[in-house]
Amino acid sequence: QVPLVESGGGSVQAGQSLKLSCTMTPSMQQYYCMVWARQAPGKEREGVAAIYTGGGGTYYADSVRGRGTISQDNSQNMLYLHLDNVSPEDTAMYYCAAEGPFGGGHGSDCYARLPEYKSWGQGTQVTVSS
Repeated sequence: QVPLVESGGGSVQAGQSLKLSCTMTPSMQQYYCMVWARQAPGKEREGVAAIYTGGGGTYYADSVRGRGTISQDNSQNMLYLHLDNVSPEDTAMYYCAAEGPFGGGHGSDCYARLPEYKSWGQGTQVTVSS
């Protein structure tokens, strides 16, 4: 069973909202940090949002702060990313990952340690047209 499976990607118009889902196996709940990251063609993977599942603390990249929301539903083994007012710059493959805990248990700690995540999903493509 694949531990992390992303879904919800597709083609959207600029200005619309999207919601991505990450279905996790129960074993992923051993990790206390979860992130959404994305990779656009020709660019490196970058963090989008992170959550410390122990207390719910979150952290967002500047590019999505104010219009992005990361959330979890432990009862359903789900992680979500909601993005409002998308633009073509949001076009990328989106991935979820789980690891940790890291540092003091804050969302910012989970975000900063992105290179150390080892459990990644296969991604869901988001394409935003203007």
